[in-house]
Amino acid sequence: EIENQLITKSKTLDELKQSLALNGSAEQTPEALSLRIAELCEMVDSIVSQVAQLKTSMQSILEQWRVYDEVYAEVSLMTTRYVYCVDQCKRSVVSLEALENQVKTLQ
Repeated sequence: EIENQLITKSKTLDELKQSLALNGSAEQTPEALSLRIAELCEMVDSIVSQVAQLKTSMQSILEQWRVYDEVYAEVSLMTTRYVYCVDQCKRSVVSLEALENQVKTLQ
């Protein structure tokens, strides 16, 4: 979105340059306007460069988050397995009555 806005602003600056070349300005000298337009063009170029750097940084961050998500899923799975194993390995303290009920249920 920012890149599209920069393209639009660049086109506007180009149109302003052409308008200045054709008409001139009564309020400011053409030289002063040309300098101001040149400054604006430099600012746009700087912003375009910053957006490109930001885009690169964001791609790097997205890649790091992807790796994080993969590792998190793996750790979550391992934790679930560990909890299951611990639950299965617990000694069950069961009363005689509970065992008799289980035997009846199994029969």
